[in-house]
Amino acid sequence: MVTGSLAPRPVRRPRIASLATYVPPRVLSNADLEKMVDTSDEWILQRTGIRERHIVDAGVATSDLAKEASLAAVERAGLTPADIDLIVVGTTTPDMAFPSTACMLQAKIGATNAWGFDLSAACSGFTYALTTASQMVAAGGSQHALVVGADVMSSIIDYTDRTTCVLFGDGAGAVVVEATDDPTLGIIDFEHYVEGHGGMALRMPAGGSLMPASHETVDQRMHYVKQDGAAVFKFAVRNTEEVCRRLLTRNGVTGEDIDLFVSHQANRRIIQSAAEKLGLSGDKVVINIERFGNTTAGTIPLALNDAVADGRLKKGDLLLVASVGAGFTVGALLMRWGLKEQS
Repeated sequence: MVTGSLAPRPVRRPRIASLATYVPPRVLSNADLEKMVDTSDEWILQRTGIRERHIVDAGVATSDLAKEASLAAVERAGLTPADIDLIVVGTTTPDMAFPSTACMLQAKIGATNAWGFDLSAACSGFTYALTTASQMVAAGGSQHALVVGADVMSSIIDYTDRTTCVLFGDGAGAVVVEATDDPTLGIIDFEHYVEGHGGMALRMPAGGSLMPASHETVDQRMHYVKQDGAAVFKFAVRNTEEVCRRLLTRNGVTGEDIDLFVSHQANRRIIQSAAEKLGLSGDKVVINIERFGNTTAGTIPLALNDAVADGRLKKGDLLLVASVGAGFTVGALLMRWGLKEQS
């Protein structure tokens, strides 16, 4: 018979208790890019929906953006950094190969009682990190988990490559996840899968164990993002809808039941296509890619923050979140928004 401290912990319903975001002040507009590569504001807007993106100054790292968002999220949750016991950072652009950005962040915010790690899922970094931390909270392994999606994509973008440099920006978002006593609120379910055969369509070829840094890799500009745009677009359109449909069907929910849909902000046309196929009207869809571009793991918290600020996302709303990223990684979460209104 199992007794005492060895007894299994009860399953608890996790919820997002607070949310905060941060973007660097410097703005790179489409007009700026017109002076750098052969492109135009009209071309970028028509194909992506992006007008501008935020870019860090030299020497600013992913952990610096994460620090700003994290401290604000912890404060909004009514906590101190010492109350955080788990940190999960979704990022494609860690400060360095090791130690993890989670370790760097733990030190920078003074979360002296937290352990943590980085999670690499590219543009699905935030959804994967949120699911991971929420399951720890649900199992009782964490009381207050800090989930961060942050990327300095400008550090791995080739600003002579017009097919990629117009797409990405820098930014971060953080949420605190904790258990709720209200069974009507919180994270209800999730769905994730990968398609590893698509990994070559979106990658940074050099810098890992397969192709360590060398004069050759630097000269061939292999430490930048390389993308097969057509393949990525086709996969994202199909699988943004597919992962959402799997999740909704399993929970007996339709598009009509959803109050708000927040997808990874990679391309306006991808989001609109998925929403249309899911039967979601335009007023239920958040698109803010115009102002931030694709911030990779940062896009979903940035979109959530805008929705809260605009009054489009309120406590009790049924929220559907989805992402597709390099790998290919795919993820979605269904939740009743449990965050109280915040200034």
